[in-house]
Amino acid sequence: MRNHKGYVLIVFASFLLICACKPNYSVPSSYTEADSVAPLYPDYTNITIPANIAPLNFQLLADDAKGVVVEFEGEKGGQIVTGGGKDCKVDIDSTEWRSILEENRGKDIRVNVYGEYPTGWVKWETHTLSVAEEDIDPYLSYRLIEPGYELYRQLGLYQRNLTNFTERPIYENNRVFEDKNNHCINCHNYQNYSTQRMLFHVRAQHGGTIIVENGKVRKVQIKGDSILTAGVYPSWHPTLPLVAFSTNKTGQAFHIHHSEKLEVLDEASDLLLYNAEKNEVQLVLNDSTQYETFPCWTPDGKWLYYCTAAEPESPVELPDSMREMQRVISYDRFYYDIRRMTFDEKTGRFGPTELVVDCASRKRSASFPRISPDGRYLLFAEGNYGQFHIWHKSSDLYVKDLQNDSIYALTEANSDDVDSYHTWSSNGRWIVFSSRRMDGNYTRPFITYFDHEGHARKAFCLPQRDPEHNILLLKSYNVPELTRDAVGVSEKALRQCIYETDGDMATFKKR
Repeated sequence: MRNHKGYVLIVFASFLLICACKPNYSVPSSYTEADSVAPLYPDYTNITIPANIAPLNFQLLADDAKGVVVEFEGEKGGQIVTGGGKDCKVDIDSTEWRSILEENRGKDIRVNVYGEYPTGWVKWETHTLSVAEEDIDPYLSYRLIEPGYELYRQLGLYQRNLTNFTERPIYENNRVFEDKNNHCINCHNYQNYSTQRMLFHVRAQHGGTIIVENGKVRKVQIKGDSILTAGVYPSWHPTLPLVAFSTNKTGQAFHIHHSEKLEVLDEASDLLLYNAEKNEVQLVLNDSTQYETFPCWTPDGKWLYYCTAAEPESPVELPDSMREMQRVISYDRFYYDIRRMTFDEKTGRFGPTELVVDCASRKRSASFPRISPDGRYLLFAEGNYGQFHIWHKSSDLYVKDLQNDSIYALTEANSDDVDSYHTWSSNGRWIVFSSRRMDGNYTRPFITYFDHEGHARKAFCLPQRDPEHNILLLKSYNVPELTRDAVGVSEKALRQCIYETDGDMATFKKR
C-alpha cells in the first residue's frame, strides 16, 4: 500500500527546498537616477504584449554591473520584484507573471530596472508593458535551419507553446549527412489556424508532400508532365479540402560584390489547385510571360490572392540559349505585383484576375500576401525587387486597407534590416514575422500588436527562458505560423510515412 503521508512530506520538503533556493530580491532604498531607459536584451521596453505570453526574461547590458533588480507594478494591482546576479539575467517567475498579466489585461504595467554598480545602485527610466485585451494564438510553428545552401542536414519543423517555453519537434530530418536519406523539409501550412489539416513538403530523398488530416498521415506526389515541378508554396482553402499551390522552377545566384548574400530566382512559375479529397491537381494560371507565385486564400474562401511579375527587360542582349544567364543579370528588375481572382465554391472555377497592389510601376516588388481574418487588411512584404524577400534588407511589412485602398508601411514594427514572412493571429490583433534586425544574419520571430485603427506597435522578439538564446542559437527561424491547437500527430508517424511510403501520384485534371 502506498504511504501517502510519506509522499506528502516529500512533496512539501521539495517545495521548501525550492523556496529556500529562490533568491530574495528587494527594491534598493537609495539610488542614482539615469536619464534613459535600461539597455535590455532583448529590448522589451515600451511594448504591447498579449496577456497569455510567456515571461519576458531579459538581460541588463552593462559590463560593470554586479546585479540587477526589477520591479513590475500593475496599473490595476499586482507586483513582482525579481532580479539577477553577475550575469544580470532576469528569470521571471511564471506563476507571478501570469497573475499580474491577467490582472492587468487592457492596462499598463510599470517596469523599474535597478542596476548595481561599484559606485552604487542606478535606477533607469521607468518603461511600460501594455497588456492587450486580446490573446495571441498559443502555438507557433517554424523551421529551424542553418544558413547553408546545398546540404539538408540538421533541420526540422518545431512547435513552440507561446504561453511558456515548451518547444517540441514536429519532424526532424537526418542529423548527419547521408546520401541515401538526405532530405529537406519545408513549406508547412495549416487550414484556418488548425492543425487538423496541415501539410509540408519533403525534398530530395523520400520526396513528396506530407498531408495530415484528422490525425491520419499520407504522402502524395503533386507533379506531372503538364506541371513545371511539384507543388511549392501552399495555401489551404479555409473550409474545403483544397490547396492552392505555386509550382516553381527555382534557382540560386550568389553575389560576388553585394551587401546581400544571394538571390533566389524563378525560371518559371504557375498556380495549381489540388483537391486533397480526390488527390487531383489542375492548372489555374500558366501564362508563360508571367511568374505567378505565393497564392493565398481570403478567410471566406471567395478570393485567391497571388504575386506575379513579367519577364524584365535585360540590360544585356543574349542569345536564347543563355536565357537563364539573362535572367540572372536582370535579377534586380523583377517587380512583383499582387493580383486576385474570384473563386466559385460550387463550380470550382476562378474568375478573371484583377490588380490589387501595383508595385512594378513604382519599381518595387511585393511578396507573401496575407489577408486579415476579418477580410479588411492585406498584409505583404515589399522590397526593392524580387520575390524572396527574406534575403533583402529593403524588405518591410506593408498593409493595404481593402475598404479605402490606402497602402502604408507598418513603420512601428519595421526595422533597418530584413522584415519578411508574416502570419496573422486568428483574431487579427497580432502579427508574427521574421526579422534579421538582431544581428543581420539570422531570422528571429518578432511579434507586433495590430490595433483597431490598422496600426502596428513596437515589435518584440519571441521570449526565451535564457535571454542569450538568440545569440547562442546558430539557426534561423523560418516561416512562422500561428495555430490555435497543437500538432497532434506524432513525429514517429510522420517519419514512418516519409521513409516507408512512396506516395500516391495525384491525377491531373484538365481545365
